[in-house]
Amino acid sequence: MDNRPISFGSGNKLELYLCGLKNKSKFMISSQCNSLFDQCIHQYHLTDDVHTPIANPYPKEKFEHLLYLKNWIDTVQWHLEDIIRNPSIDPAEALVIKRKIDASNQERTDVVEFIDSYFLDKYKQVVPLQNATINTESPAWAIDRLSILALKIYHMKAEADRQDASDLHRISCQQKLAILHEQRNDLSKAIDELIDDISSGRKYMKVYKQMKMYNDPALNPVLYQQPSNEA
Repeated sequence: MDNRPISFGSGNKLELYLCGLKNKSKFMISSQCNSLFDQCIHQYHLTDDVHTPIANPYPKEKFEHLLYLKNWIDTVQWHLEDIIRNPSIDPAEALVIKRKIDASNQERTDVVEFIDSYFLDKYKQVVPLQNATINTESPAWAIDRLSILALKIYHMKAEADRQDASDLHRISCQQKLAILHEQRNDLSKAIDELIDDISSGRKYMKVYKQMKMYNDPALNPVLYQQPSNEA
């Protein structure tokens, strides 16, 4: 199955993304995100293997497809980060994983920009009010943080429930878990309020492309200073 996100170069494809939301008077995006992220994390842990291929259950023309893909990338990368911190890992294997993490970071950024493109198109007809302000981050980057929080909650709960850990460890993790839930509630509310502000013109979106330099052979000096193989 080809699970790559569809391109936003076509207005017709963007319209497909919008059609499922047109008739909803107030779309609480955070509830959808939190439910879908939990679903994705559960699905990954059925195998708990970074090599498991994604089986995105949502059609490409649906907004949910992007959300699921976003969280799957985050979930796999979370476990790659765990693996690479093994003190006895073979250096060659660590290098392979580090490059996978670099590629994952780029893919994560690309998907976030797809999500922001969705919101830009959805609210393109909204005329900002005269006193409209800009937010410190775009909706998609806030959703990115919500995705990471879902992973933190899942894994902190696992630690709080660990039967082979000490009572002190479980109590400490339970306290941290409560804070994570509070943080998710606050962030969810902030995201919903941001979307409401954008839809009503009280805030406006301005999106900057993430100009990552480490993967670009024209911008990373370690790469562009490599000797040429040309004769």
